[in-house]
Amino acid sequence: MDIRVLQYFLAVAREESITKAAESLHMTQPPLSRQLKDLEDELGKQLFIRGSKKITLTDDGILLRQRAEELTQLMEKTKNELMSSDYDIRGDVYIGGGESDAVSFLAEIACDLQRKYPHIHYHIYSGDSERISEKLDKGLVDFGLFVAAPTDIEKYNYIRLPKRDTWGVLMRNDSPLADKDVISAENLWDKPLIVSHQASKNNELFQWLKKSEAELNIVMKYDLIYNASQFVKKGFGYVIGLDGLINTTGDSNLCFRPLYPTWESELFIVWKKYQVFSRAADIYLKRIRNELSKI
Repeated sequence: MDIRVLQYFLAVAREESITKAAESLHMTQPPLSRQLKDLEDELGKQLFIRGSKKITLTDDGILLRQRAEELTQLMEKTKNELMSSDYDIRGDVYIGGGESDAVSFLAEIACDLQRKYPHIHYHIYSGDSERISEKLDKGLVDFGLFVAAPTDIEKYNYIRLPKRDTWGVLMRNDSPLADKDVISAENLWDKPLIVSHQASKNNELFQWLKKSEAELNIVMKYDLIYNASQFVKKGFGYVIGLDGLINTTGDSNLCFRPLYPTWESELFIVWKKYQVFSRAADIYLKRIRNELSKI
């Protein structure tokens, strides 16, 4: 099994048709069908269900598609790194992170570097700490931005950023709690709450609320606070989230109030130990260290 055959497999999975996949690959159908049959024989698994109108993946095929996408992404990343020269720095920097105002710091670094190295490109992947850790471990991202340290942070190299994210409540301006300067746990016990999937897995949230999840009225869980804010605008509930992610100024009908007692999360930039960076990623990390040394 080689990368070329995996690319053929992904084309068929994408097109759901051998004929269409062959056209997109600029090859004829018989050799493509033969390659797929050889792949199934090599793995000893049926990868496709060949229907009258389209081809679908078996459970084994779905698993292979996931792994094949990761392998081909890693291959492209490695190829781009090797093609970069010392005199003409070009390549890609891959960053994974959760929603945080600290992303603005990473954006400033990229903007500064863009003037000197216009051929460096950036890829941002969003997700919770579990997803970002998985991408780090597989080499699919160079750096992870974590809100609060991952439980296994000692297996990584990391930089603790000199700022923290502040937790609070996002609500409508006409909400009963909008008149308060800060929000206590008791204020939220009888309210419809919207919490992030990641925070709900973290016992720290329920420790602060002084209630278990079963004792609270959690009406929704979210991955992206922007999507959750659209529900808040309709009066669906109160979002417990981080400050600085949703605009509450101007004609916005939303407001943000910090929690009391204050709940803050440390921020970390993380990368694999013994990581061999591309020239682009190495330059990016050096610029991060340089900027932080000035603070």
